[in-house]
Amino acid sequence: MKVFLSHSCADASLAARVSNALERNGMQVWDPDRDLLPGDNWAGEVGRALEESQAMVVLLTPAAVASPYVRRDIEYALGAKNYRNRLIPVVVGDPDTFPANEMPWIVRRMPWVGLEDAESDFPKVEPIADAILGRA
Repeated sequence: MKVFLSHSCADASLAARVSNALERNGMQVWDPDRDLLPGDNWAGEVGRALEESQAMVVLLTPAAVASPYVRRDIEYALGAKNYRNRLIPVVVGDPDTFPANEMPWIVRRMPWVGLEDAESDFPKVEPIADAILGRA
């Protein structure tokens, strides 16, 4: 299963830990921080990764909900057939601390996975993997 990992650049270290943990659970993860190289056509590579992935995990932090790039990723996933039932919002921390008007309205109504051990070197991603594979 190829997974597109959407996150704010401010959350790059968390994204790397989540990506590594998902890969240990058998997922192939595309993370722009790791997979985009200097000189790459950024828009083209992101577009290709979005088209080739079968699931999207969105790490939702206060920085992410304010990011226009994360918002665009979510909008793309909502309209793409390859992400049907596989857009997985992952709320990092207490969702009540997020500015309510900045959280995309559709995400507030979707089932989401909480990531409470975000500071761990090995975050528990089994609930995320279960949601991607439809076992949740």
